[in-house]
Amino acid sequence: MRRVLIALAGLAVVGAGIGLALTRAVPLPASAFDGITGDPARGALVFTAAGCASCHTAPKSEDKTVLSGGQRFGSDFGTFIAPNISPHPQAGIGAWTLPEFASAVTRGVSPEGAHYYPAFPYTSYANMTETDVADLWAHIQTLPADATPSAEHEVGFPFNIRRSLGGWKLLYHQPGWVMEVGDDPVLMRGRYLVEALAHCAECHTPRDALGGLDRSRWMAGAPNPSGSGRIPALTPDALSWSAGDISYYLETGFTPDYDSAGGHMVAVINNFAKLPKSDRDAVAAYVKALPTP
Repeated sequence: MRRVLIALAGLAVVGAGIGLALTRAVPLPASAFDGITGDPARGALVFTAAGCASCHTAPKSEDKTVLSGGQRFGSDFGTFIAPNISPHPQAGIGAWTLPEFASAVTRGVSPEGAHYYPAFPYTSYANMTETDVADLWAHIQTLPADATPSAEHEVGFPFNIRRSLGGWKLLYHQPGWVMEVGDDPVLMRGRYLVEALAHCAECHTPRDALGGLDRSRWMAGAPNPSGSGRIPALTPDALSWSAGDISYYLETGFTPDYDSAGGHMVAVINNFAKLPKSDRDAVAAYVKALPTP
């Protein structure tokens, strides 16, 4: 019996070591962006397409350049509060390096080596190009610094155990495209906007019990995280709009039935309206190419 207990204890230690290794946060190396210099002008378009201001400005703020955070996002796992990502060196991210920023955006890893919650859509941003990440970083550095401290998330046990997010990432942090589009440049651009920058699936795709996106029901609609209503499906069986209708909606917020966008979609429309028409057309082409689930 003593030998059995010793063997079990040894297995437990080995298992714990393997678990710790598998769930550790792995940032990008410090040399990851050597030789890459971001362009803030190009980064402004990335910033808009990625919807950074939509989440990281203060509630009801009219100034979309001050990324002081504070907006609250409810979920089944608790309430997540957007942090300050202004260039302030203490309250914001002004003291970060570009590789640290890229690790946060594409890997969900903080400069301190902790996992970020996937309320921050790094599972989508993981498909961003290095150039776009560098350009976005360069643009954020041009915005006003704000000293507002970030609030703590309101997440209870066991979801407040950050290390457990390493296991979640093993299941759901899977960089790579969902829909095959061949070499069509319009569809490729649409996919990049939908699946990466604009992270449309974060709202329009249902999730499983652990909060991971169900890729088998891609863009098939989902419950509204706020608890009010449902995010509509964009698949052909549910959306009969033409590509022109979709592109016009992304510019104006008006549907073919003369209704208008509401809720968080208002911010999405405001962002897409600032992008080139070719980008709205590319998103429309992608949506029209979605398979029926």
